[in-house]
Amino acid sequence: MTLADFPRHSLMFGPSPIHPLDRLTKHLGGARVWAKREDVSSGLAFGGNKVRKLEYLVPEALAQGADTLVSIGGVQSNHTRQVAAVAAHLGMKAVLVQEHWVNWPDAVNDRVGNILLSRVMGADVRLSPAGFGIGFKDSWKDAIAEVEASGGKPYAIPAGASDHRLGGLGFANWAHEVKAQEEQLGVFFDTIVVCSVTGSTHAGMIAGFADLLENFGDRRRRVLGIDASATFDETRDQVARIARRTADLIGVGRDLRDDEITVLEGWAGDEYGIPVESTDEAIYLTGRLEGVILDPVYEGKSMAGLIDLVSSGEIPRDSNVLYAHLGGQPAINAYSGRYH
Repeated sequence: MTLADFPRHSLMFGPSPIHPLDRLTKHLGGARVWAKREDVSSGLAFGGNKVRKLEYLVPEALAQGADTLVSIGGVQSNHTRQVAAVAAHLGMKAVLVQEHWVNWPDAVNDRVGNILLSRVMGADVRLSPAGFGIGFKDSWKDAIAEVEASGGKPYAIPAGASDHRLGGLGFANWAHEVKAQEEQLGVFFDTIVVCSVTGSTHAGMIAGFADLLENFGDRRRRVLGIDASATFDETRDQVARIARRTADLIGVGRDLRDDEITVLEGWAGDEYGIPVESTDEAIYLTGRLEGVILDPVYEGKSMAGLIDLVSSGEIPRDSNVLYAHLGGQPAINAYSGRYH
């Protein structure tokens, strides 16, 4: 099968836009930085990268006759908010397990931002004290069983829609989308920077670019994942596994090389979801130079990585860098004690 053979349920306005971040570029004094904006790609509850993934899961859910989407994430999960939005859009129910993934003391953490929006959209939100982990969790399995026991027909979506057979397809398609936009813009993005945690966004990109059978002569494209999980080895292993599984699924026809799978550490801090100094600097710098809002869990950390890589020259001055803005801004409301 090829990527085009998989059914896709449109949930987006169209290709997410790409635009240059010229004031940030000038400030950094290195490579030219552009952004591809998953955060403004859909009208469903402020969009985000998971909407793109869900476009490929929805056809299977509908074909199975499911009436309830069951997923899991942290209390301020961007993913569960997007699952709630898609369920509402389709006239389905949503059961969301919200675990205590982030050791953050904000007093209104479980009442603002993403979780507030999920409740507004009618999701059955279930708080769990379980901690962070990107594997399959018992609390999620229990929620699926409860829906079945009550006579419902659940469709199970793991954290981040990542460790799912179809989880990498959305961002494999993103790679094809980038290629088409490059032709329109007359630019080649030799470096992609993206946040990596549950893995399928980054992994899908890797498989998608491999699927294009790119041949640029002396030019090479790198997809750099910036770890924000603080469980680096686990995240890199999951990215590699999902990338290879997705490449097989869409008929790439070769084994992915290890050098195509790059996850970089150094900006996550010691714990998932806890901003560090470089996170804060990236959020303030991008907000004040470009009017672009980042969150402290994912995008603040991947932008911190980009800033350092461009400023140090590790990404060469003649590069065009495409920053994948994955959304997630509602979560900043749960960090009001830090950003004021």
